[in-house]
Amino acid sequence: MSLRGDSKSTFTTKEIKRQEAIYELYRGEQDLIEDLQLARKAYHDPMLKLSIMTEEELAHIFGDLDAYIPLHEDLLMKLTEETGPNGTVAQIGQIVIDWLPGLNAYKNYCSNQLAAKALLDQKKQDRRVQDFLQRCLESPFSRKLDLWSFLDIPRSRLVKYPLLLREILRHTPPDHPDGPSLEKAITIIQEILSDINVRKGESECQYYIDKLEYLDDKQRDPLIDTCKNLLCHGELRSKSGSRLHVFLFSELLVLTRPVTRNDRSCFQVYRQPIPVRDLALEDLQDGEIRMGGSFRGAFTNPEKVKNVFRVSSLDPSHGQSHTLHVNDVYHKQQWLNCLRTAMAQQQEAPPKVQQEEAVRARRRSSTLLAPVYDEETNENNLPVCGPKLRPQTLSKTRLDQKQRGSVKRKETGV
Repeated sequence: MSLRGDSKSTFTTKEIKRQEAIYELYRGEQDLIEDLQLARKAYHDPMLKLSIMTEEELAHIFGDLDAYIPLHEDLLMKLTEETGPNGTVAQIGQIVIDWLPGLNAYKNYCSNQLAAKALLDQKKQDRRVQDFLQRCLESPFSRKLDLWSFLDIPRSRLVKYPLLLREILRHTPPDHPDGPSLEKAITIIQEILSDINVRKGESECQYYIDKLEYLDDKQRDPLIDTCKNLLCHGELRSKSGSRLHVFLFSELLVLTRPVTRNDRSCFQVYRQPIPVRDLALEDLQDGEIRMGGSFRGAFTNPEKVKNVFRVSSLDPSHGQSHTLHVNDVYHKQQWLNCLRTAMAQQQEAPPKVQQEEAVRARRRSSTLLAPVYDEETNENNLPVCGPKLRPQTLSKTRLDQKQRGSVKRKETGV
């Protein structure tokens, strides 16, 4: 499907651009089908036949590829049937409208991607899997792409559909009958992508909730069961320099430490999760905080750092405060934006300056009501004090001298 050379002279520049945009959609479907077939024939089937992975593991990683290939073949067939003798497609809007609902099949595929990627990474530790994938990577058919690149192609293709349809619409004349249909098609694909994103977000949220490990049942806040969205997560540093993985769920802020249990990576909950409704946030100025809360730090000059913020609980019964260090100013701003958005969704937030001033006032008053465990504590949650003095001891000679002096005082009465 493409404009024939002898036909180009009979079309306006705008129509040529429109047909080129339609062809880009067509060609992209061909490429996607070829990549899905390659993933099946070069990766899935050989690994199943050679027993490199089990059928269940492969189904978890690859999803239902058999259902996606016919879906895209169907669009190709409809576009081919609509192509005229001169290689052009007169109208495409209604074809796309009728075809788009089939993309809902990708909801489960996209929702499962995080778990699928985790399983694939785990299986790569197996020498047989590692060797097989390396041989494929070195083969010409892979185009230097690893297996996950092929498995992620459908997701990246989905987000291109609105762009492709807008490009076709941009080159469609205002009075063309395709105009309203293309606008409707764009609305449909945006709604489908929105639904997929919601499902994907809920799946990702539950994936990490299932990986939380509690040292005490009291740490498991009932709000965790109501969380449907994971707004932000990533690695931060505490004031003492400890590595923490922080999760901002829609209802809770959870600080954790990455650990491994029986070859399974999980996140050990650190302290008590803080409900977002009780969350207080302070944007600390660069150089305002000195990092390093260790015993040795009491005798050294800790370095003043940049990109630091503090989160704490306004609930006196929680009595928590965490000073967190981010790698760079960009990621700090990302965290601040996510935290403020979450807090605003829970309650009507006051202006930024008033809010942060109120936070400081609340923190000062809350210290009178309950101990605030900051990062200036040791691993047992005990405040780090100054150096402890050893109990005073006396040498044997000194002890004998004191005893003789005591006897002499008794004899002389002095």
